[in-house]
Amino acid sequence: MDKVEAGKMLQKELEGLGTQRYEELLDLIGSPKAYQITAPSGEEYQIEIQAFWDDPRQPGGDLRVIASIDDGGFFSSLIPLSMDFILPPISSADEHE
Repeated sequence: MDKVEAGKMLQKELEGLGTQRYEELLDLIGSPKAYQITAPSGEEYQIEIQAFWDDPRQPGGDLRVIASIDDGGFFSSLIPLSMDFILPPISSADEHE
């Protein structure tokens, strides 16, 4: 797997996720999303997106979104390249500011 290319593809996917609202990303808890993408080089990659409570003792708190990418090869599927971000909940009062 070309880790530089895969990293760029994964970063692009995370940027798209980062524009989604907290409420939309809640749907990923317990229901990971997996799909294939094709890089400009023609290489196909599998991406998996998952979400968890950052602190499992505080459901409804910060949401950790993890994205992983691999090329379907044995080793890359065992240890995929992963990136994540944490999204805090936004109250309705915060949205109007």
